[in-house]
Amino acid sequence: MKILTERMEAHRTDSHTIERYEATGGYSALRKGFEIGPEAVTAEVKASNIRGRGGANFPAGVKWGFLAPARPAYLVINADESEPGTFKDRQLLERDPHQLVEGVVLSSYALGVNHAFIYIRGEYPKPARRVQHAVDEAYAKGYLGKDILGSGFDLDVTVHLGGGAYICGEESALLNSLEGRRGEPRIKPPFPAVEGLYSKPTIVNNVETISNVPWIVSNGGIAYASIGPDTSAGTRLISLSGHINKPGNYEIVMGMTWRDLIYDIGGGIPGGRELKAWIPGGSSAPWFVPAEHLDTPATIDDVNDLGSMMGSGAVIVMDETTDVVAAAHRIVRFYSHESCGQCTPCREGTTWLERIFNRLLNGQGRMADIDLLIDVSDGISPGLTWPPAMTTICPLGPSATAPVVSIMKYFRDEVEARVVSGIPVALEAADG
Repeated sequence: MKILTERMEAHRTDSHTIERYEATGGYSALRKGFEIGPEAVTAEVKASNIRGRGGANFPAGVKWGFLAPARPAYLVINADESEPGTFKDRQLLERDPHQLVEGVVLSSYALGVNHAFIYIRGEYPKPARRVQHAVDEAYAKGYLGKDILGSGFDLDVTVHLGGGAYICGEESALLNSLEGRRGEPRIKPPFPAVEGLYSKPTIVNNVETISNVPWIVSNGGIAYASIGPDTSAGTRLISLSGHINKPGNYEIVMGMTWRDLIYDIGGGIPGGRELKAWIPGGSSAPWFVPAEHLDTPATIDDVNDLGSMMGSGAVIVMDETTDVVAAAHRIVRFYSHESCGQCTPCREGTTWLERIFNRLLNGQGRMADIDLLIDVSDGISPGLTWPPAMTTICPLGPSATAPVVSIMKYFRDEVEARVVSGIPVALEAADG
């Protein structure tokens, strides 16, 4: 059952236009939403049990209920898709932007919001152009602006291109960036629903989450909740990449096993090689290995119970040829580079982790470095549990510890062999 991609049948080249969207039923959910009223729209979203698709997986309807009554209030769409391995929102922005726009109008109507913002990753110029064009078309057709469809509801939408920083995917850093300030996470509380954009109540939702709203309103929250397991309701876009025969975005019903996803949907490993490990929810998630996880369900709660997360829906597959030390180094280097520098454990800790990995890959590693990796990681995220204990304002620093913990848990012998061999590896080659 397709929800998010049903209007992109046969990959129509004009799926992003308002003519195609209307021809396939687009904006009919908005008319229904105006008929049933804002409280009913909110009730349908709550009944759907949809959980946020941006990484935190928090129930969207519950989150909406936290919006403080003060006005003005804002809705902000987080399209800063910067998690390595994630490219599902890009497809929604480029190929079906009107689905997002309709979801924005319905959500704003339900929340009593008259100004919404779509914050798009700085490296996404084409998606940004597509969304801006869709917004312009919606204004021209009366789906945005004053007295939308004679409902008496007004809504303006602003499309904002981000500054190209990973940290701006964190909701409060995004709000700072949107205000023209440095993209740094804010201390919580207060949470954005109470004091967000311009210090006003703000709801921040992911692109995929809001793109589901038109279907939910058209078909009912109960119909959506009936798809898949109770606590992982609905369909979900999975970005499948790495050592896989059929990489790409797949809309799945959660509850299938990882074997189903990797071997049936993804077509297995190229060359018939063995599966070594995979990351179930973007680079910030702890890794899974076949012996323990291949036949476990791919649901939000099952993955959480196993000490990882489905996060942004990015599944990165690694085969038997993978140098796990080099793979971990690449992830750590990314987080070290993208740290905003606000919190000392993250700013210093990620840098130290990168330096230790550099020694290991340069053939200068020491056995003491293995325990040092763990010690530094423990300083960033005490106890090395998942979800992580936080010594930082946001999860970026703890995210850098996920690959360290993973290789030490499942591949410590390979790390030790790296020290013993002392054979340097060109970092460019190791990074692929």
